Order: sequence, then structure tokens, then C-alpha cells
Amino acid sequence: MKKSVAIIGSGPAGLMAAEVLGQRGVQVEVYDAMPSLGRKFLMAGKSGLNLTHSEPFEQFVSRYGNRKDEVKKWLTDFTPDDLRAWVRGLGVETFVGTSGRVFPVGMKASPLLRAWINRLTASGATFYLRHKLSGLHADGSIHFVTPDGDATVKADAVILALGGGSWRRLGSSGEWVEWLSQAGVKVEALKPSNCGFDVAWSEVFKEKFDGHPIKSVVLSFGEFRQQGEFIVTKEGVEGSLIYAASALLRDAIAKDGKAVMRLDLAPDKTEAQLAERLSKPRGSRTMANHLEKAAGMKGVKAGLLREFVPKDEFADMERLAFYVKRLPVPLVAPRPLDEAISSAGGVMFESLDENLMLKNIPGVFCAGEMLDWEAPTGGYLITACMASGRWAGNGAMEWINQSDSRL
Repeated sequence: MKKSVAIIGSGPAGLMAAEVLGQRGVQVEVYDAMPSLGRKFLMAGKSGLNLTHSEPFEQFVSRYGNRKDEVKKWLTDFTPDDLRAWVRGLGVETFVGTSGRVFPVGMKASPLLRAWINRLTASGATFYLRHKLSGLHADGSIHFVTPDGDATVKADAVILALGGGSWRRLGSSGEWVEWLSQAGVKVEALKPSNCGFDVAWSEVFKEKFDGHPIKSVVLSFGEFRQQGEFIVTKEGVEGSLIYAASALLRDAIAKDGKAVMRLDLAPDKTEAQLAERLSKPRGSRTMANHLEKAAGMKGVKAGLLREFVPKDEFADMERLAFYVKRLPVPLVAPRPLDEAISSAGGVMFESLDENLMLKNIPGVFCAGEMLDWEAPTGGYLITACMASGRWAGNGAMEWINQSDSRL
């Protein structure tokens, strides 16, 4: 009799697990609570699907922080180059952007997802939509709530690829945390990753600069230092440069109750150059015009200086040059989890064996963002999700084979 595996979740991790198992002759059944497949994957590609990154492998692996050793195992089995070859196998070419990020030609996620689902269907995979997981029992039975009533499914192995806790409306609700914890699985609390932060702007600044981009600045925090850009919002700050430092900033706020990032608003000028230019007589020019002409500070950058430079130091040109290069911006709190691009926390590796199977629920595997790891944007999230799905799929196959040998 043909063996079956139930995969719960149709994101990159779940679909990759389905592909691995389908290729090995297993009956694959994929369940998702949403009315369509891969919703978060499609959202990730809305402004250009960043699949992976072209940097050297060891540098790529280092992006996974204190979980790099665990993630490296998956990535060694399915490297960024393997991912590009896999995409090509679906009839979609990729290219490397100027920042080293890798995108599909055409940039969109939908053609890739469509080709992927067609291939999975041709291999025999079956998809069940609007099936919300409501229970998982030790005997391997799975319970769903569906539009047609409750349903119970029994499979030879189960792979949970339920996502983290961000973008709830796309299916990543994080509801699984409670019932896995009740089942004795160690779960690190979910928290926002690649997220924005609240800043206590003045009403004047908030009204004037909400939505304004801040370009070509260097953000420093501890040992972190990176050049890029971000956006001012009425609540605070968000954007690629903020996301790159978000794990450090979030953890500092959790530990100390606050975090102060430093901004170099003029990376192309030294402090001495700025002090010299600012100290020149400004004549009849207003301070705003002088700042713009001498230091290139105008618009939102000048607004930031007004916001955070003490009034009694604003007239001291040497001190003003200091602040242009090291402006302190206090962050109050991370933005809510549901707004984050991804989440940190999840099923702890101590609760999993080397094949990503739950130690206290044999035959049940976990993959993707519901595991306790995080990564910055730049293709690292999708790559590791796919690699973990492949790893869990192979683990489920090994479990099934061992189960047969035990009979």
C-alpha cells in the first residue's frame, strides 16, 4: 500500500517537502487554511521576488546568527546555487541584481508558483484548501475545520510548515504555539523580525515627514554598521536598513527597555570637513539654508537634526558636525509582530531530532519559519525555508522507511 504524508502549510517549506516526497513515490497531501496556495510567498514577490543571494557560501551562512550551525546543514544539502538550478528546472531564469540579490527574470512570484504547483500536481500531490488545523494527536491523526465540517486525516508521517506569526491575514497566525506547547514541545515565544520601530516623534516632525525616505545614511548600533536607506512613518522608522539591524535593536529594547541607534547623515564627508564648512560665516543666510549649502542637510535630514540635537548645542558648529555624523535616534519599541516581514522564535531545536522530527511526537516533523531561527531580508528567509522543507521531507521519508523495517 502506498505510504502517505500530510503536509500542513503551502508556503515554500511545505511545497518543497511535498516535492521531495512526491519524487520518492509517496502520496502527498497538502493542507492549507487559506482559500489559495502560497499567499505569503506571493506577497514576498509583490515588489520583486528576492529568492536568494549570490555572496560566498560561508558569508551567506553567517547571516543566520546564533542558529547558523543548524541552518548550515540544510543549506549544504540545498545551496543557493542549487535553488537557482531548481528555479531553472521550472522554466524560470534568474539574474543577480546590483546588490548581489538573486531574482527571477520578470521579478514576480506568480509564474514560479504556478509552474511549481503544476509540477507537484503532475507528480500526484493533492491540495486541500480551507482546511484549518484544529488538533494533532499522538496516534498521528490530524483534525481540521473545513467549510464542510470537521475532518480527520491519518497519515504515515506529518510535516508542519505553519509559518511564524507575521502577516496573519496571509495565514501565518502562530496559533500552533499554544497547542504544541501544551503537547510538551519547547517553543520560544514569537517576536517580530525584520521589523520597524516606534519613535517618539514630535507632532511637528510627524506631520511634516511621515512617509519621507532617508537615503544614503549609515546606521550604527554596537558592532553593527551598514549604509542604506529607510523610511520615516508617523509611528517611527521602517525599511531595509532598519530591518538589517532589527534583531539587535529588538533584543536591546527587550533587555534594557530602549535602544539608541546612531545615524551618519553625511557618509561622504568627515566630521572635520563638516565642522570647517559649517563654521564659515553664513552672512544673511538662514540656518536652514546654511545647513543645506554647507553640509547638504535639507528636508527630512535637517528635520532629524532639529528633532534630536539639543537646542543649546545647535548653534555650536563643531557640535553640530558631531551630530551630523553620530545623530542619536532613540527607539521605543518594535512594531507589532503582525506588521513584521518575518518572525523570530518558534519550535526550539532542543525539541527536534537531527531530521527535524518532534522528539515527543514521533512521525511529526517541522519546517520553515515556525522553527526557532531568523534571518535578514535579502533572500536568506526563502532559501532557508526551502532548504528546511527539503530536509524535513527527507527526514519523513527516512522515518517511513524505518517504520517499514520495524514491522
